[in-house]
Amino acid sequence: MLSRVFSAPRLFSRGFSSATNDKYFINVNDTIVEKTKAPLQKFTDKSKLIFGKDFSDHMVEVAWDSEKGWGAPKISAYHNLSLPPSASVFHYALECFEGMKAYKDSKGNVRLFRPMENMNRFLSSASRICLPSFNKEAVVELIKKLVLLDKDWIPEGRGYSLYLRPTLIATQKSLGVGASNSALLFVIASPVGPYYPEGFKPVRLIADDRYVRAWTGGPGAYKLGSNYAPTIFPQLDAAKKGFSQVLWLLNDYVTEVGTMNMFVLWKNNQDELELVTPPLDGTILPGVTRDSILKLARQWGTCKVSEKLFTMAELAKAIKEGRVKEAFGAGTAAIVSPIKSINYKGEEYPIPIDEQIGAGPFTNKVANAIMDIQYGETDSDWSVVV
Repeated sequence: MLSRVFSAPRLFSRGFSSATNDKYFINVNDTIVEKTKAPLQKFTDKSKLIFGKDFSDHMVEVAWDSEKGWGAPKISAYHNLSLPPSASVFHYALECFEGMKAYKDSKGNVRLFRPMENMNRFLSSASRICLPSFNKEAVVELIKKLVLLDKDWIPEGRGYSLYLRPTLIATQKSLGVGASNSALLFVIASPVGPYYPEGFKPVRLIADDRYVRAWTGGPGAYKLGSNYAPTIFPQLDAAKKGFSQVLWLLNDYVTEVGTMNMFVLWKNNQDELELVTPPLDGTILPGVTRDSILKLARQWGTCKVSEKLFTMAELAKAIKEGRVKEAFGAGTAAIVSPIKSINYKGEEYPIPIDEQIGAGPFTNKVANAIMDIQYGETDSDWSVVV
């Protein structure tokens, strides 16, 4: 087996501070709000919402150029963008984005879940591809303005939310690989329902070493559109074979599952109950849900919690020996996605599932604990009232 050399992800800063340099400062006080005169057709049956298919009435836009810096933020009707065909985003994938949600609690308050963690990652991604810096607090304030304006688009009920997609793209209208001299930051919003509306549906994975999602020294730790496009073909290939997702490997080391972080609850070689997930070594996306699960599990103290490397061969051996208790993916859309089996080198490795709930008890506990915070049922500074 090839050895795996790894290092922690770095923030590529371009030598400035967004808090002190006016060119990289967004002034929320300059925000222009133009309410739509032609509201979009709002969903009438929230149970029929399909992820990412409907969008709310308004969106945020802020333009930047290298001479003037960030312009005045604008909130206006959801609309198509007008860009030159030579814009850098179309040719060199100079684009990054975030995924986060707004929730309505039982009292009708609008809440965000750990928004500054999303902004930390957003800025890190932007810096990695030489897009302009920004003051993170300003983007959060703009998102708050957007969700309050479109709060009627937030479906009520546990599991329902308004999915938010902050995006930053290069708009320089000339060809040539290099840092863009202009950019556009925008935020759109989409009402969404529960990832599993009828309860958990455990997934079947294929651990396929023919394709690699990320590699040492690459951009795997950043939320870039260019990381996702190459995964579509392997995913479709897996689906044709009857699998729900691909379990991504790097020299047989387990990395991520589909577009989610990977967790395993097992008895380790020291006979300790251990929750393990791959470390942030530069190939793993630093998920907000991932971090939340690690913090909750350490707080509960019911098992050892580790961020460490492990191979698919080690995982397969542990499954055969009956040491694996649960496995699941974790991300914003689903919170957790239970795994019922992994196909590895042509052999199926089943993972225990509580058939009554469609997940293991720990997986279920994680999902409920995070939703309790998101919907304000548990007091936590992770839940920010807008």
